[in-house]
Amino acid sequence: MEAIGQFIPLILIFAIMWFLLIRPQQKKMKEHQAMVAALRKGDKVVTQGGILGKVTKVKDDNEIEVEIASGVQVSVVRSTITQVLSKTEPAAS
Repeated sequence: MEAIGQFIPLILIFAIMWFLLIRPQQKKMKEHQAMVAALRKGDKVVTQGGILGKVTKVKDDNEIEVEIASGVQVSVVRSTITQVLSKTEPAAS
């Protein structure tokens, strides 16, 4: 019985760390993955480097093309998109 009493503080510390650190980070990561997966042509985005641009083409699962100035288009890895400033409306069928 005394051995279990010694482990209770360790279990409590792990539980506190789980709810304050690990769980919120996992939730934030899932939200980012959903945001990146929902990118489509016309969305205005911000990259990790702070570059603002407009999505012009969704190439594949890992890459998109972003227009950063008139006629200047760069290929960007999807996971480097940090924020979507404005979403385009889905096309009506």
